Formats: sequence, structure tokens, C-alpha cells
Amino acid sequence: TTVMNENFLHHLESLIGVVSEYGLDLVAGIAILFFGWWVAGRVRSITLRSLNKVPVVDDTLKPFFASIARYAVLAITLIAVLAKLGIQTTSIIAVLGAAGLAIGLALQGTLQNIAAGIMLLILRPLKVGDYIDAGGTAGTVNEVGLFTTDMTTYDGVYLSVPNSALWNTSILNYSRLPTRRMDVPVGIAYEDDVEAAIDLLLSHLRSDDRVLAAPEPQVLVTGLGASSVDLSLRCWSTRENFWALKFDLNKDTKLWLDAAGISIPFPQRDVHLVPSNAENEITR
Repeated sequence: TTVMNENFLHHLESLIGVVSEYGLDLVAGIAILFFGWWVAGRVRSITLRSLNKVPVVDDTLKPFFASIARYAVLAITLIAVLAKLGIQTTSIIAVLGAAGLAIGLALQGTLQNIAAGIMLLILRPLKVGDYIDAGGTAGTVNEVGLFTTDMTTYDGVYLSVPNSALWNTSILNYSRLPTRRMDVPVGIAYEDDVEAAIDLLLSHLRSDDRVLAAPEPQVLVTGLGASSVDLSLRCWSTRENFWALKFDLNKDTKLWLDAAGISIPFPQRDVHLVPSNAENEITR
């Protein structure tokens, strides 16, 4: 019993010694970790606010630089925690190198998103506020981050898209250029005067202030359909007026043609019934 008590006291003293030697370092390391995490968030917010005060910095780059600052603080925090636990700097670098290689192999898709995000920021096929369509993924760009691009669809739905998905497909940017062309198709009856219809529609296009004078608006005969002569109202406008003008032309074209007595025919088909030889015999 005496020997067991002595062994127990010896182990207890050893445990107390280990706790007293490493326990404080462990607590300090945890405290540094939480403090560094808080500081990283504050640094990101301060960086973002500071960049917002600089008008020459593009809105697309501001979140990216803020994220870089945050991850830099987190990296420094991690090194400080490991150093507090007694791990040498050279060991830290070796461990980070090995961990980086392992993580890189395991997270190839994530690294692709980072690389794609950097390329999107460098080549700038889009920026914050642009309305884009990337392979069917459409919306207004809110933020280009390290991993994902945040967007809002036309009907107000939040959309998060991996950067690699944007980089690996064609991007239609509807906000990049200042002007856009629109085509409004309409059909008139074969009995109506085509030249009169063209002159009528062209005069209305030229009288609308939202229609640009150059390139000059046109009304073209695009085809001879099964039930109508197909026309197309073609004009250019600024991107700010594009949709309002297009919706108005869809309505006004009908009103203009109705007022001029020009009809817009609906699809129709003539059916001729020809009696067969058997029916002719029965009739006789």
C-alpha cells in the first residue's frame, strides 16, 4: 500500500509538473488564436472602410484586398500559436509546406476557384454592378471574392457562384458597353401596303428621344412567312433605356398599326378537301 501511494504521488507530481509547464502555454495559445481571429475580422472591416474612401480603387477589388488582409492576419496568428506551444520556426515552415502540399492535392477545386478569382480580377471581364450571363447563370455582380462570386438574380434571389465556373465559360456582360441594339419583330398581312407600314414605323422610331440617331434606326423585311410579311424594327439605345424602350415598342407597334388600319395576322392555314375516287363512284 505504501509503494502504491508513493507511485500515485509520483505520477501526480509529474502530471502537475506537465500541466504547470505546458498548461499556461496551451491557454495562452488558445487566447492568441481567439484574439487573432477577432483582429482578422476587424482588419478586414477597417481595410474595406479605408478602401471605400479612396475613389480610385474599383469596387471589385475592395473585397479582394480586404480578404487578403484578413487571411494574412490569420496566418500570422497561426504561426504565433505554434511558436507559443514550443514548435520551432523551421519546423513550422516544414509543417506548413507539407500541409500546403497535402491540402493543395486534396482541394484542387478550391485552389482553382482562387486562381480563377485572381484571373477575373486581373482581366476584368466583369465588375461589381454588372449584369452578366455566364452559361445560363445570370445576375448582377455584388462581390468577387477569393472563392466565390456573389450575385443577385433579376428576381431578387441571392446566388453564389464558384469562381472557376465563371472563368471556364463564356461571359455575356450586358453592362459593359454604353449602347445596345434591339430588334422588335412584327408581321403584317400580305394584303397591306408594306412600304406604308415601313414608313409609319420608321417615323415613330425617329420621333422617340430614347432611340439613338446613330446608328440610324431601320425597319427591315426579314422574311415572307406562312401567314404574314415579317418586319423587324431595329434601333440602338443606351443600356439604361434599353428595356423600357423595348417594352414600349412591343406595345406601341400594335397601336400604331391598328391606328393606320394595318393588321397583324395570326397564323392560319387553308385546307382544301378533295374527294377520293371511291367517293366519286358512290356519288354516281
